[in-house]
Amino acid sequence: MAPGILLIPLHFFICLLLACGCAQAGKLLVVPMDGSHWFTMKSVVEKLIHRGHEVVVVMPEVSWQLGRSQDFTVKTYSTSYTLEDLNREFKMFADAQWRTWEQRLFSLLLGSSDGFFELLFSNCRSLFKDRKLVEYLKESSFDAVFLDPFDVCGLTVAKYFSLPSVVFARGIFCHYLEEGAQCPSPLSYIPRLLSGFSDSMTFKERVLNQIMHLAKYLFCPYFYKTPIELASEILQTPVTAYELLSHTSVWLLRTDFVLDFPRPVMPNIVFIGGINCHPGKPLPQEFEAYINASGEHGIVVFSLGSMVSEIPEKKAMEIAEALGRIPQTVLWRYTGTRPSNLAKNTILVKWLPQNDLLGHPKTRAFITHSGSHGIYEGICNGVPMVMMPLFGDQMDNAKRMETRGAGVTLNVLEMTADDFANALKTVINDKSYKENIMRLSSLHKDRPIEPLDLAVFWVEYVMRHKGAPHLRPAAHDLTWYQYHSLDVIGFLLAIVMAVVFIVFKCFAYACRKCLGKKEQGRVKKSHKSKAH
Repeated sequence: MAPGILLIPLHFFICLLLACGCAQAGKLLVVPMDGSHWFTMKSVVEKLIHRGHEVVVVMPEVSWQLGRSQDFTVKTYSTSYTLEDLNREFKMFADAQWRTWEQRLFSLLLGSSDGFFELLFSNCRSLFKDRKLVEYLKESSFDAVFLDPFDVCGLTVAKYFSLPSVVFARGIFCHYLEEGAQCPSPLSYIPRLLSGFSDSMTFKERVLNQIMHLAKYLFCPYFYKTPIELASEILQTPVTAYELLSHTSVWLLRTDFVLDFPRPVMPNIVFIGGINCHPGKPLPQEFEAYINASGEHGIVVFSLGSMVSEIPEKKAMEIAEALGRIPQTVLWRYTGTRPSNLAKNTILVKWLPQNDLLGHPKTRAFITHSGSHGIYEGICNGVPMVMMPLFGDQMDNAKRMETRGAGVTLNVLEMTADDFANALKTVINDKSYKENIMRLSSLHKDRPIEPLDLAVFWVEYVMRHKGAPHLRPAAHDLTWYQYHSLDVIGFLLAIVMAVVFIVFKCFAYACRKCLGKKEQGRVKKSHKSKAH
């Protein structure tokens, strides 16, 4: 009898817990970015689904990495381009990265290398042209938008439907993070994006940092001209990038101060660097065999990321020659034409389990393009790096790791086979590189909560509270001269000048009075002397 009686409240308690879980579940709209950006964003989405939330992902029909899933609802919209168009434009963009800076600048001015971005920016027009999809989104009563800000479309969606937003990014291009979050960013020790400087800048570098900062105010409006005009068209009112970003509830940035340099941050900026790191899984038999055959020398992992898998033939041959000069086995993810001088120690593969290989104890070095995903996998697994940055934030990532003594950076346009071979031998044989990367790994892993759990918490936080207006600084409501207290400084200067003027006038008046009395005394004395 007693056990049966006890079962009733137990069942009731379980049902109550389940009911509470259902009540707390929310509805999230996700507007992702294609390519490697989606990899880590997807992990957050999957965990939110696991926690009982309903997720709707809006994506273009044509993409590389975005795809359907049984776990979340997918809503697609037609695009103005085909997959062949996307591949062609990206190849033109990728090929441009192997040219000199002058050639790239010339291509940019001619508009011959920005076709890839124009395709991405056109997605938002296609989304809002789908009236059925827009009507569905309007009626769905979402709690928040989880978005990648690069193409501005997610920000436009959030403003159009008046939804709180959570931004997910490595960083924000141009100066829009500082403005959008009203985050202080002193030029004296915070290097600007794409500068390649450290936080300890020489006078010359600080001058260049200032010039780059000012130059972005000219370049960024040009670069984002299409998406901002499109956002203004959709919202039926003129908007700026600042106006779109300034209403962000929480910024989830895929970095931390193990990679980036210390700087001031706002309370709604959350660092989730290393979110893509996870414990190594057992390797496929093919790769396990390569490692076992490498002997005591071990292996080197070589990948230029998920987007760039082939390089110019001449450069590929230089790299192949350099790889043949080391005793390690090299696993190179490469889909281009096989270099004719490829050495026996180099194995070309179309795909490799990068994180799992980096976690293997026989991995001696990691050759990377310095994308943030690869950099963090190198940090998490404690593998020193040879870095060949190509575009975007890769130059900055490489500089940060080099500054910390965890890798060597090469200029892909100017490096020779000797440079490449020497860099590899340095990071493999010089123990300081391994020690430094292990120290960074230890610092990165010493945290109270995993980055993925932290990201999930803040997305749920925004969903629960319908935003985070209490974290929004009042600086957004100030004009530029109020923000810099120029009106207050002007007022105080006016008071000081008025006081100085009054004191001066009083002093002058007193002097005139004193001098007048002395003159009168002298006149009286002269009159008396004449009378005698």
